[in-house]
Amino acid sequence: MKRKTLFAVLFILLAWAASSCEDLMQCKKCRLVSTDSSTGEVIEDLNETEYCGAGLIAIEATKPKTVGTVTTEYVCR
Repeated sequence: MKRKTLFAVLFILLAWAASSCEDLMQCKKCRLVSTDSSTGEVIEDLNETEYCGAGLIAIEATKPKTVGTVTTEYVCR
C-alpha cells in the first residue's frame, strides 16, 4: 500500500513539473511606454517585466490609451 501511495505522489509531482515547463515557453518581457503623438518622442519608458500565462494574455489584450497627445501602451518582445 505504501508503494502505491508513493507512486501516486510521484506521478502527481511529475505531471505538475511537466505542465509548469509549458508556461515558461509562453513568457515575454513587456514594458509600459508613453509617447507624445505630436512629436513622436518617448516621454516615459518603464523597466521591463516578464509576464507569463494569463498575465501575458491580459497585457497583450490591453489597448493603447491616449490622454491629450500622450499615448501609453505596452510593448512586448
